[in-house]
Amino acid sequence: MTTASPAPGTPTAGSDLRNDIRNVAIVAHVDHGKTTLVDAMLWQSGSFTAHQAENDSVRERVMDSGDLEREKGITILAKNTAVRYTGPAAALHGAPDGVTINIIDTPGHADFGGEVERGLSMVDGVVLLVDASEGPLPQTRFVLRKALQAHLPIVVVVNKVDRPDSRIEEVMNETFDLILDVADGTGVDEESLLEIPVVYAVARDGKASTTRPEDRTPIDGDTLEPLFDTLLRHIPAPLDTRDQPLQAHVTNLDASPFLGRIAMCRVRSGTINKNDTVTWCRTDGSFQKVKVSELLMTEALERVPVASAGAGDLIAIAGIADIMIGETLADPENPEPLPLITVDEPAISMTIGTNTSPLTGRVRGSKVTARLVKDRLDKELVGNVSLRILPTERPDAWEVQGRGELALAVLVEQMRREGYELTVGKPQVVVREVDGKVHEPFEQMTIDVPEEYLGAVTQLLAARKGRMEQMSNHGTGWVRMEFKVPARGLIGFRTQFLTDTRGTGIAHHVFDSYGPWAGEIVTRQNGSLVADRTGVATSFAMVNLQERGSMFVAPATEVYEGMIIGENARTDDMDVNITKEKKLTNMRAASSEEFERLVPPRLMSLEQALEFVRDDECVEITPEAIRLRKVILDATERGRAKGKNKKV
Repeated sequence: MTTASPAPGTPTAGSDLRNDIRNVAIVAHVDHGKTTLVDAMLWQSGSFTAHQAENDSVRERVMDSGDLEREKGITILAKNTAVRYTGPAAALHGAPDGVTINIIDTPGHADFGGEVERGLSMVDGVVLLVDASEGPLPQTRFVLRKALQAHLPIVVVVNKVDRPDSRIEEVMNETFDLILDVADGTGVDEESLLEIPVVYAVARDGKASTTRPEDRTPIDGDTLEPLFDTLLRHIPAPLDTRDQPLQAHVTNLDASPFLGRIAMCRVRSGTINKNDTVTWCRTDGSFQKVKVSELLMTEALERVPVASAGAGDLIAIAGIADIMIGETLADPENPEPLPLITVDEPAISMTIGTNTSPLTGRVRGSKVTARLVKDRLDKELVGNVSLRILPTERPDAWEVQGRGELALAVLVEQMRREGYELTVGKPQVVVREVDGKVHEPFEQMTIDVPEEYLGAVTQLLAARKGRMEQMSNHGTGWVRMEFKVPARGLIGFRTQFLTDTRGTGIAHHVFDSYGPWAGEIVTRQNGSLVADRTGVATSFAMVNLQERGSMFVAPATEVYEGMIIGENARTDDMDVNITKEKKLTNMRAASSEEFERLVPPRLMSLEQALEFVRDDECVEITPEAIRLRKVILDATERGRAKGKNKKV
């Protein structure tokens, strides 16, 4: 594949286009370098002040501003920045004073698909980033399909071409095969897809070239100038419709302690000024006149006040307290609302409720009431269009539905850090009824493993009703397999997968479609060790119990009846006394050898805990601790409930 000549409709001087603006989204799979590329574009455009350049906090991954994003190394929220490009390509494309390139950094994980869809609604083109070794992966397919459905032009950037295991030509062929495959049914002309331009880059070093390098060789370029030129050449400028009635689409929400709720908008047509009165077109169909008390635009990493903005600009508006995503700000005399933003249906759900364990309220200042939990969940609905919250039989618990397990785990972790105490149930799939039959969501999974683990992975997925659709061996000692698996078969899959592959396997999955119910799936073979009384865990009891299985708690940990303190080596649950103390005698004895024989406990993260629990178990979450427990704490009551279920 070679780079293409200028695309039809490329903006030129004197046309009715805003040549001083480009709106582009960067989409890719997790960890292929989106945020790193944005960093390099900001640095080379001189977006950092002298103070920021000296500050270590902005040296890398500046767009991943959240603590969770930096810890997990993934983008969770779609964010925008503005690069002011004044290089030689600007004058060539009709903007001698420079071009403002608004960049939307979208999440690469399909669980945050609502963020991707909102990001794509703001732009006129897409940069598709692929790793020169890994190539296109499931989430690449997901975001690419969304871009093609919106008929957005694409620029392909092959990143990390200097990797020692790069395979540039194969990856390019795989990428164009994927583009043609995904374009089927979107109405996009396949001939035009063969002319998609390609740029080769090492985002970490801020280098790009339109000349394809050989594998594992330095790139022919020292800056990102070829990338900037390609973007201006192939990403269309927005139409200059500033003389038409106002239409501004709300695509995201933010908040400020000084300005209150801030609506992030793309101006589709017309002009908007600070202190203007505009018509707010609400989701319920009603219209309301409101005043724009503050108008902001992004410059590099900061929002700055402006007097006015026009068609094609990305703006932030303050002064409308209850505005929601998908609504429209329109001309006060001739209000025309834009279509609401639609997102895919949720596939995974779990129950979130107040903490009902005996240890609730032990953390000073924690939020434990049902009203506080419900208010926080309602607040999340404001900015997260892919989330749904439904009532349950209990007044202090709610069913929260989302795209995937990771998205729901991120919500729970954010609430934990904000001081909430919660009880979270096992993730479940959201089923549908089609023609009188139950259908469940299926995932498209891609797995890369060393050849010696091929059999173990195949066996693991076969037990979870997975069906292999493709397998390829690149001759590097690694095998790539593609499976179609029920979504519920992947709950708890990652921990077992990493164990079976000794931590070497790489697995990625994305929602594929709904299909007939695949049958019963047993995801966890071993039972739980459950504390049968309240007290403090002792090392004496744990030395004897560790022969029964692996421990989740350390000595001196406070436990209660019904709390899960370990994993049983057998399939059934076992009630145990972990508070048993050694009988005292008047004989001296050396007890140090008991501590030497004590195996360190297996401490679980929130994601691992959610994967581990069964249907009759849940996770207790407080700002200071994550505990596993039975839904019914009393052993006698659990036995009765189990007997009733067997009769049913």
